[in-house]
Amino acid sequence: MQTVKLSCFMYKISKQFAFSASHVLNMLDKNHPCARMHGHNYLITVHLQSDTLDEYGFVKDYKSLSIVKKFIDETLDHRHLNDVIPGHPTSENIARFIFNRFKPELPELYAVEVSETPQTSCVYAP
Repeated sequence: MQTVKLSCFMYKISKQFAFSASHVLNMLDKNHPCARMHGHNYLITVHLQSDTLDEYGFVKDYKSLSIVKKFIDETLDHRHLNDVIPGHPTSENIARFIFNRFKPELPELYAVEVSETPQTSCVYAP
């Protein structure tokens, strides 16, 4: 029996956006530091993929991702995330919130990554 190996090539791109905001994770024990109001300088990375390129050789023109920057600037930057993110404004929920907001407009979107600090990140990739 002969085995046929299929190869699948995928192009992946990403773009980062930054914003600053506060939140309180009030579901935590009152002695947990994140149960107090605090803030982060967030770094959001949107990840897109496609097995084909458009007529210009792009997965997606980076310029077309300005809709993400506009949303972040208008909705998240210098806000109290408890007032914006449904449920608890954890990195995980922020990533899902952004993914769900943009998946209809960006079908190539496959993951959103949220970093609160240089040492931590969360990836939502349904």
